[in-house]
Parts: sequence; structure tokens; C-alpha cells
Amino acid sequence: MDLATQSVTEKNRDAYYWRLLATAASFALFGLGGLCLRLVVFPVLGCLPGDAPTHRRRARATVSRLFWLFVRFMARTGVLTYDIQGAERLGRPGQMIMANHPSLIDVVFLIGLVPHANCVVKQSLWQNPFTRSPLRCTEYISNDGSMDMLDAAADALRSGQTLIIFPEGTRTQPGQPPVLHRGGAAIALRGASILTPVVIKVSPTTLTKAEPWYRIPKRRVHFSFHVGADIDPQAFAAMGPAPQASRKLNDYLHHYFIKELAQDERTAP
Repeated sequence: MDLATQSVTEKNRDAYYWRLLATAASFALFGLGGLCLRLVVFPVLGCLPGDAPTHRRRARATVSRLFWLFVRFMARTGVLTYDIQGAERLGRPGQMIMANHPSLIDVVFLIGLVPHANCVVKQSLWQNPFTRSPLRCTEYISNDGSMDMLDAAADALRSGQTLIIFPEGTRTQPGQPPVLHRGGAAIALRGASILTPVVIKVSPTTLTKAEPWYRIPKRRVHFSFHVGADIDPQAFAAMGPAPQASRKLNDYLHHYFIKELAQDERTAP
């Protein structure tokens, strides 16, 4: 093996064993943090004065801050790098933030970026002992696919909350285009004043569906977040009855994400 090839190989490995150790530490920290929130932090917050919305706001701000510290921990230890474009446009009243879902920690980034946001999270997290208590205190919405979920999400938007949703419902299969369920579009039409797409790109892919945490790539992972232009849901609501408008909005978003992700692929180094 010549020196040039050897140098490239070493660069591609990119501190592999250190990153494996740091990834294990990150997952351990996340689990311990969830347990600490359940046993210590939220019981203390619950003793502070204030009405129910005040307690909910404190809980969400706490989770957001801890999530962002977790992201910074992963970045400082070399697990990942990231860049974010347009974050200042996130967190407006009645805004629905809709993102694709390539990795397990997408939601950690977005909640960390938007301190008081509500979020539609998968139902299994409500049975997880590390996440059940934080979810109850923050009043995030369980994605159980019911009409009650759609009503709760739309009501949250109409009350002025920011809502984060991943319309795929699960992580994108590597190499496959995102498949958006129509529920996200239906919620936007019923309650959102603004719909803002966020395109997430992960290179190389990691923490995809059914991929164990210890199967890390040979080089450091980079997360890219691009906040797109606002979409007015009422422009689609005027196109016809609710089912037809929902289908048209969902189709528009589907093509939008496919186009933006393909553009990211063409411009990637």
C-alpha cells in the first residue's frame, strides 16, 4: 500500500474507535439523563408555583436545553458535526415544522433548536421508562394514528404553539425517498398558520431504522439542516374539500422533499 492510499484509509476511519467509545458514552448519558429527569428534575419543577401552561413551558424549555447540551456533547467528543441554515425562522406561534426523518436523533436536534415547541412523537416512547415521564410533563403528542391525535395537534397549533412533526412516521430507509403520510398535511390544514419544511441530510447515514447504535460509519457523521421557505396551508385549503386539499398539500410536500434531497446529493462534496 503506498503512502497516499494509506493516508486516505486512515482519514476515512476518522478516529473510529474513539468515536465508538464516545457514541457509547452518548447513549449512556441520554439514558441516565432521562432517568434523572424522571426522578429528580421534573419532581422539583412540579413543586414550583405556576399554572398548568407554566409548568408545561418550563418542562419543554428544560428538555430543549438538555437536548441541545447533548448535541453539543456529541459534537465536542467528535461523534458528529453539523450545520444549520435558517434556525432563526423556527419557533413562531402557530408554526408547523415538518421534517424528513433520516436518523434517530433528528428530533433531538429540532427540539433542542426550538425551546418551547410541541412535538408529535412515536407511541412506543410512552412505554419507555426513560422517556415516559418527560413526555407526560411536556405534554408532547403521541403518534397513535387516531383522530384524537389529529385533533390534539391541530388544537395545539390553533392555541399558538409551535409543532414539530415527522410526517413519515418512522425513519427513512437509506437510499429510498421519503414517504409522507397524509396526516401531517391534514393537521396543517386544520390548525397551522405557517408550515415550514426542514430538510435534514445525514452523511454518511447512521442510526437508521433497525440499525444498532454501535454500527457507526468509518468516518465522522455530518448533519445538515436547511429551513425552507414558509408555505401557506390556506392556499391549499382553498383548492377544494378537505380530503382533496390534504392530498394536494401532501403531494406538494412529497415532491418538495424529494427535490431538495436530490439537490443536496448533487451539491455534496
